[in-house]
Amino acid sequence: RQRILTAIRKISIDIYKGETIAIVGESGSGKSVFTKTLTGMLESNGSVTGGEIWFEGENLARFKKNKDWEGIRGKKIATVFQDPMTSLNPIHSIGDQISEVIVKHQGKSKEEAKREAIELMTKVGIYNAESRYDEYPFQYSGGMRQRIVIAIALSSNPEILICDEPTTALDVTIQAQILELINKMKVEHNLSIIFITHDLGVVANMADDIAVMSAGKIVEKGTVYDIFYDPRHPYTWALLGSMPDLDTKDKLEAIPGTPPNMLLPPKGDAFAARNKYAMKIDYKAQPPFFKVSDTHSAATWLLHEDAPAASAPKVVIDRIKNSLKKNADNKPVYDNPKNSILEERGDE
Repeated sequence: RQRILTAIRKISIDIYKGETIAIVGESGSGKSVFTKTLTGMLESNGSVTGGEIWFEGENLARFKKNKDWEGIRGKKIATVFQDPMTSLNPIHSIGDQISEVIVKHQGKSKEEAKREAIELMTKVGIYNAESRYDEYPFQYSGGMRQRIVIAIALSSNPEILICDEPTTALDVTIQAQILELINKMKVEHNLSIIFITHDLGVVANMADDIAVMSAGKIVEKGTVYDIFYDPRHPYTWALLGSMPDLDTKDKLEAIPGTPPNMLLPPKGDAFAARNKYAMKIDYKAQPPFFKVSDTHSAATWLLHEDAPAASAPKVVIDRIKNSLKKNADNKPVYDNPKNSILEERGDE
């Protein structure tokens, strides 16, 4: 459009070996674009204009050509996309598509690659894998195709697996199976997983840490307990308040408005115009990260010492209290309990 769209703005994040970090936010918040920078898969008109991406001693932000990425993309950092039908080539057999990756990244012969591909197909839950090796994607169901995409991603023994909403196109029952499979593969292969989703229900069972994204920025980050039991950013409250569950009796609160136009990034907090807790400063300056605990921080002026008292909506507070009652043995321990949102409301 002859203009620059700033899709990602000053993100800083750490990804640890063997852990799962979930990146959550609305559609258009920048989740997928962010992870595309880790594998050099930005569109041709996209670029990283500043910052560093350190992986195994190399700054990936310096890579400019496809050749630079050959030792990283697919081999060290693999991706599972949300629609398996667009990830698979319809005119090549399932087995050939897995074997091709094994030959390319592991340097094995076609015979060795076929044996390993069949093993992988069996491992991800494809029954009679040997007889199904020569079948084509249209002969597989949606859930089976996604299992094959996971097998392809694992065929190069990557260090990091990016899961970009891998269950969106699947029904609920199959979603559960795929999530269970990803968790199983994580343990078996000692993977680090970046899990992108807008479904907070999925996150609760998948993640160790969570980064909440809004308008190209991370606005809150912490452990899964921090975000679910002690959320601090109004955008996180809005996401949690709009999430359905079986216990919530109150009407869910839809997030008002729409995300800002990133052709013209807001001067202040990008969520300010949609935030009923917004103050004048939210429209003038972007908030820094305020530390809540050693594992938890949020970029909201509400955490400034001079800010007026504000608390999460009733639907969020009630959900936290109900969850804590159900999981009394797993109640999270805060570094400073008096700072929890339950304490601020005078609840036990």
